[in-house]
Amino acid sequence: MKGMMKKITAAALSLCLCAAAISCGGSDTASKSSGSSSGGEMPKIILGQASWIGFAPLYIAQDKGFFKAHGADVEIQSVESKSDSRSALKAGKIQGVSTTADRQVVTAAAGIPLKQILALDTSSGGDGIIAKKEFTSIESLKGKKVAMDTTGGADFFWFQYLLAQKGMSLQDFDVQSMGAGDAGAAFVAGNVDAAVTWEPWLSKANKTEFGHTLIDSKASPGVIIDTLALSQETIDAHPEAAKAIVAGWYDAMAFLKEHPDEALEIMSKHLGEKPEDLKKEMAGVTFYGKEENKKYFGTKENPGEFYKIVKTASDLWLKINLIDKAVAPEDVIDGSFLD
Repeated sequence: MKGMMKKITAAALSLCLCAAAISCGGSDTASKSSGSSSGGEMPKIILGQASWIGFAPLYIAQDKGFFKAHGADVEIQSVESKSDSRSALKAGKIQGVSTTADRQVVTAAAGIPLKQILALDTSSGGDGIIAKKEFTSIESLKGKKVAMDTTGGADFFWFQYLLAQKGMSLQDFDVQSMGAGDAGAAFVAGNVDAAVTWEPWLSKANKTEFGHTLIDSKASPGVIIDTLALSQETIDAHPEAAKAIVAGWYDAMAFLKEHPDEALEIMSKHLGEKPEDLKKEMAGVTFYGKEENKKYFGTKENPGEFYKIVKTASDLWLKINLIDKAVAPEDVIDGSFLD
């Protein structure tokens, strides 16, 4: 999901900018964040995120002043690499990060205390399994060559989730390990029987004479989910900032609905995309506003689907040794700022 609009040069530039920001200004930000919020102005909260459409409405909240209107001083910093954002969060160079929920679990398991306070979006057709037309179900792919990224990405997590529902495992397939984009390309080239990948490879497969989309993420909303997490230290010191960030996101959702053209211009500027291209890509995601968040988080008495997804991610990553300790959902989810 995250790879369909990244540009290599943009990613390299953003990493350089991130490194420069950390080396030049990180210590001042860290010292501000460690102060008490009881007196004086709100400290700057830096949020790290990659150039993915699911995170882009946060730029609307930043540029339109929605965060400030609710009392938070927020700066969004481009960090394409998941490992770089994790390192920056651990070092206190950023105070929050947007990524998939399964990756937030990896960060928590690495000993970096955080809480996911907001669900941003879910993949709703942007990810899928493409296969030769003679294969009409996941079960029919048993023993066949299936290309996928096995290093722990969102699509890999999603595929494992689907397999668990069917009582299947990776051992049922002849897995060809490669990046999700390369997997799509391998299928279109006719080198594998199926691939777990994202757009634009789903569309490209559908245009071939031999391929089709077997299943896409519309069939499992809320599984490939992007969330915003803040460090536990930031939440403890500045809970009002967490609440303001959530409120700013809600405002951005309203603005996207009421002023779609201007919203697209803002997001396109930050992502380096043409507005018309971004509009097409938005068909593959569903953004979560207040009501969707409250349903997804649930309550302490009746936890929502979010808790199941985090538990599934923890169990899976532990099973394949991506993490070395389990992560309890209640330790990385905090829905108290949603109202």
